[in-house]
This record gives sequence, C-alpha cells and structure tokens, in this order.
Amino acid sequence: MTTVLIADDQPMQRFGFRMLLESQDDMTVVGEAGNGTEAVHLVARHHPDVVLMDIRMPGLDGIEATRRIVASGARTRILIVTTFDLDEYAYDGLRAGASGFLVKDALPEELLAGIRAVAAGDAVVAPTLTRRLLDAYVHHLPAVPGARATSDPRITALTEREREILTVIGQGWSNTEIAARLHLAESTVKTHVTRILAKTGARDRVQAVILAYDTRLVTPM
Repeated sequence: MTTVLIADDQPMQRFGFRMLLESQDDMTVVGEAGNGTEAVHLVARHHPDVVLMDIRMPGLDGIEATRRIVASGARTRILIVTTFDLDEYAYDGLRAGASGFLVKDALPEELLAGIRAVAAGDAVVAPTLTRRLLDAYVHHLPAVPGARATSDPRITALTEREREILTVIGQGWSNTEIAARLHLAESTVKTHVTRILAKTGARDRVQAVILAYDTRLVTPM
C-alpha cells in the first residue's frame, strides 16, 4: 500500500486528488495540507511514501517545504505538481530534492503512474517535462572555468563503468537504452544504478542527473 500526503492550497484540488487516489486498491491518503508548513508537520507525523506537492502555497511554499522534508532525512519522496508545464520556480524543486514533476492537467492514469514510479524510486515520471525542467535548471548553474568531475569525491568513488552509466543517465537515457547501447543486461544496469545512488548519496534518478550536471560530468548542450 502506497501512502500519500496531498499538499495544495486549493480544497477542490485536494478533494479531486483524494477521490482519485482512494479509488485505487494500492493507495491511501494519510493527510491533506493547505500550505508548506502543514505539509512538513504531517510528513513528520505520518511518514507517507509520497507527497503530492503544489509549488505556490501561502506562507511556506512547496519548494521550501520540499527542502525541509528532504533535510529531515525522511524517506518520503516528493512529486511536485505544477500549474503550468514550465513553472518559473519548478527547477528549484530539483535542488530542493524533488523526485519528479507533473502538471495538474495530467491525465488521471499519468498521475497514478507517476506516484507509483516515485514510490518505487524511479524518478523519471514525465520525461519531457523533466527534460525541460533540467534544461531550465542547468542555465542557473554558476560558470566554473576548468571545473572537472574527477575532483568531486562523489565521482571519484565510482568505478569506471559506474561513471560511464552516471554520464548517460545525465544525458537522459533510460535503463533500457543503457542496456541496449552498452550491451548490458537490464538487470545489470539496475544494479549499477543502485550502487551509483548509494555511493553518491543521490536519493533517486533525478538527483543523479543533477549530480552529473553539478560535477560537470555532463554539460548543457
């Protein structure tokens, strides 16, 4: 059973999400928050698997709430739900530790699939949107002339193969694509990805992509 907390300042939006989620046999809603402060408190109380997090809320917004939840060490994963498909603040969610993004007008099956994917640790729930958000994100990276990925201890801890796989993860390859292009079994790729996340401290695949950009293992095209 996947437990979900809904954080949105619009009561009707929360109601719609709750009705959809509770129609599923494998999901249950453990609480609702109307702002970021409530979301942080309810996560500490209920330890949900996933939070559906709105960005723009009164008081503490969804980005700061995400940052505080991640900093607390909670196992909860955050799925940010944006009003627009390229919210000007959405890329901040990547740095804050969000595991994925969806737009509020996504189809019900897309939202459900996104929650299940995030709960399972697969952060790529809306590849096109995630790609666009990452493109927005990298333009905010500070220029560091001559910066090299090899100088970062999170990268030097990786084997040559793990570093290669992290590089292509940063380029947006799926496990299936990695397996096919690098001539590996998909189960082997999954094992490598698990080890990469463990060694680098990345919470999930989106955070691994951010790491690849932050350390200049991958550079914007």
